[in-house]
Amino acid sequence: MGGTSWASSEGVRRSMVANRGRDTGPELAVRRILHAKGLRYRVDFAPLGGRRRADIVFTRPHIAVFIDGCFWHGCPDHYTAPVRNGDFWAEKVRSNVSRDAETTEVLSAAGWLVLRFWEHTSAPDICDRIVLSLDHRPPARTLS
Repeated sequence: MGGTSWASSEGVRRSMVANRGRDTGPELAVRRILHAKGLRYRVDFAPLGGRRRADIVFTRPHIAVFIDGCFWHGCPDHYTAPVRNGDFWAEKVRSNVSRDAETTEVLSAAGWLVLRFWEHTSAPDICDRIVLSLDHRPPARTLS
């Protein structure tokens, strides 16, 4: 590995590179339950096109579900700032939190219901909230 790395050590670099952007344990647990209930959805899908992708998307009722990792998204209950490269990680998490808020705002303004959950929320609880939202949200109107 040439040059200077953002990681404080080779072990940290390997650990961070191994982190998944999709198909995390919490996402898979939620998707299994939703699928078993007969619900169909898009995975890792950009509701408005572009780069902003939701973890689970129900296209007709316009519901975007995000299951946010406690470290990467700054969970108020579980986020612990790293000691090494603290300034780098603090800025990274601040940037993620800001982008999350902007994404929620943009999707909401476009008529989407945005559901955000922390990874530590139980999969059955997340699914109950999603099903309740689906039950109370009619399919979005499309322009002809």
